[in-house]
Amino acid sequence: MGNIINSDQTAFEHIKQIEDGVEFWNSRDLAKILDYSEYRHFKPVIEKAKLACDNSGQEIENHFEDVLGMVQIGSGAKRELNSVNLSRYACYLIIQNADPQKEIVAHGQTYFAQQTRKQEILEKTSEDEKRLMLRNEMKKHNSALAEAASNSGVITPKEFAIFQNHGYKGLYGGMVKSDIHRNKGLKKSQQILDHMGSTELAANLFRATQTEEKLKRDNVQGQGKANRTHYEVGKKVRDTIAELGGTMPEDLPVAESIKKVEKQLLKSSQKQIKC
Repeated sequence: MGNIINSDQTAFEHIKQIEDGVEFWNSRDLAKILDYSEYRHFKPVIEKAKLACDNSGQEIENHFEDVLGMVQIGSGAKRELNSVNLSRYACYLIIQNADPQKEIVAHGQTYFAQQTRKQEILEKTSEDEKRLMLRNEMKKHNSALAEAASNSGVITPKEFAIFQNHGYKGLYGGMVKSDIHRNKGLKKSQQILDHMGSTELAANLFRATQTEEKLKRDNVQGQGKANRTHYEVGKKVRDTIAELGGTMPEDLPVAESIKKVEKQLLKSSQKQIKC
């Protein structure tokens, strides 16, 4: 049985196509693999899968692309036929709605479930790596921002805390650091930057780097002007997010502690080295 499953899974791999780095499966190829004698019998399965896709909150167009292609029909002749290019998720939904009596369908369920899980892991790893990179950049540029602020007349730790809060106010719609901390439901010992996802970290990194540059470029002097500069830059970043239709930073989800993520990535890399 193990050899049969491996053979069937290889069949799903064999019909997979990649174009411009994007993988997809053609519905007519998939219908043959799933042992549908006629494509017209397979169409209702595709429609059920589309409905399931819509019900899951996904955009159907992102997973089911109607295409027109030339298909060989015998004696070297070709005919133009409709088909659908399917994402991995679309294939997974189709398999779930296909004839359960077919043995190949059960094997397909295993294959696409495994592939979907692998992709989820890859995407999570990618997000974790981006977060760690951005968090490290944030540390570096916060130090540079502190130096630029100091040169503008922001001297004491209390003054710098006020200066930082002006940047947060601009970016977070009036919220200061303690407000953000409370909004995220974090403990006193937890830092807000350690629990930001990559999108939120990137917005804060842009705020920090652009404020640093503006303080230097405009030779801003005096704490009041420095505070105002930081607020204006933060507000500009927020306005840009709004113009692009993005999610406001205070509405983005709280992420797992970056310290825990760093340990997990280190552990994973050590395993790869041993392998």
